[in-house]
Amino acid sequence: MAIAKAERLMNLALCLLGSGRPLSKRDLRSSIEAYLEVGSEDAFNRMFERDKDDLRELGMVIETVESIDGEVGYVARRDRNQLPPVTLDAEEAAALGLAARVWQQARLAGAASGALQKLRAAGMPLAAEEGEAYGALEPRVPAGEAAFEPLMLACRDRRPVTFDYRKSNAARAETRQVEPWALECWRGHWYLAGWDRDRGAERVFRLSRITGRVRSRSGAFTAAVPDQVAVRGSVARWAGEEATGQARIRLRAGAGYPLRARASRVTAGAAGPDWDELEIPYGHGLGAWLAEFGPDVIVLEPAELRADVVDRLRAVAKG
Repeated sequence: MAIAKAERLMNLALCLLGSGRPLSKRDLRSSIEAYLEVGSEDAFNRMFERDKDDLRELGMVIETVESIDGEVGYVARRDRNQLPPVTLDAEEAAALGLAARVWQQARLAGAASGALQKLRAAGMPLAAEEGEAYGALEPRVPAGEAAFEPLMLACRDRRPVTFDYRKSNAARAETRQVEPWALECWRGHWYLAGWDRDRGAERVFRLSRITGRVRSRSGAFTAAVPDQVAVRGSVARWAGEEATGQARIRLRAGAGYPLRARASRVTAGAAGPDWDELEIPYGHGLGAWLAEFGPDVIVLEPAELRADVVDRLRAVAKG
């Protein structure tokens, strides 16, 4: 059984690499003997989807292309499925090994180990003694959101997705159609940057606000993917990191330490022994952040920020 599957995967890979055009399921079934032997169409579809996922898991880049008449085809371009000569010194190899260890605590452990094996086969020097200087380090990146893995695969394979997303000021989630570009961890949270088809613009989504299952969709991207996706910069703008002014708030004593770290001025006991007064940078998205502190924050000015926070808290109270 293992030999038969390996042979089938090899034949599928050769067909996808050898063709100069996208091949439909019908083309592939008529070209690969193992698929011809499958009785029903449903059984073939299940086998093909498993084989395609297995090849992608092995690192093969398979593109999904939709023709003018709506037929879906698959192609593996040679220029996207070959590595240039790998030349790494010991320090670079150790850094890669350290990066791979980050994912040993997440569901990407198998992919990280497989990537190292491929680099070792290509001549990457990663002997045990070369990594000893970094052996005491145990880096970890949290990736506990259920949406992380399907979105990571969708980014890799350039597949559109849909998911239900609840904004910070909304009581209910709404469905979003997104062309995913990149994932990045910023201040302990994972964010997805991509093209929002319904809004026709770039958007950033916090994974912890995705509810339900991430569903993949067929078809190609409709918007060009930028050469560089600055996820952190986009999140910083939406989180108010790029300030356009100053806001004045009251903060309950002993609470809101992240706000205190951002404050340009703190006046202890300005409104009684239980309240301090802070001045903090004010930019887009600050209202959503302040609302997370609930009754520990009172916005004094500007008036539009105060109204924004009140509206968000009312929406949450309504459920």
